[in-house]
Amino acid sequence: MSPATLDFLGKLVNFLLLFGGLTIVLRKPVKAMLAQRTKDVGDSLFRAGTGRAEAEGRALESRDKLAGLGAEIERLKAQADDEGRKEAERIAQAAVAEAERLKKLTRQELDEQLRRSVGEIKAYAAGRATALARERIRARLTPESQSALIDRSIERLAHLHEEPGPR
Repeated sequence: MSPATLDFLGKLVNFLLLFGGLTIVLRKPVKAMLAQRTKDVGDSLFRAGTGRAEAEGRALESRDKLAGLGAEIERLKAQADDEGRKEAERIAQAAVAEAERLKKLTRQELDEQLRRSVGEIKAYAAGRATALARERIRARLTPESQSALIDRSIERLAHLHEEPGPR
């Protein structure tokens, strides 16, 4: 055999021994590592499948909620419209009640002013009538007629004083 062949055979034996030894020594750890890696990839695939199913479920839920959201919006609008109408009616009723209260208060105030005005007019008329009567009496009453009235009054008082009986 030639030296090149021997060299080649030596390298081949070294190669076989090296890789054979490495295979024997590393077979269990590599096998365990590959088994673990296979298990990890399987778990990842399972989690991805589960996550995808959950995501699809949530997406379906979201679509259902979104579809129901239009109906919910319409319901809320109707409720707000109803509450708005009720509030408008309440405000209108309160305005009517306030207007009635103001009318009543105005009537009472006008009645009170009328009573005061009538009283003032009566007092003024009485004052004017008294002044007019005083002027007429003064115009008619002369000193002679005044003396005659005084004399007549004294006679009546004297006569009353002289009469027996209850007074």
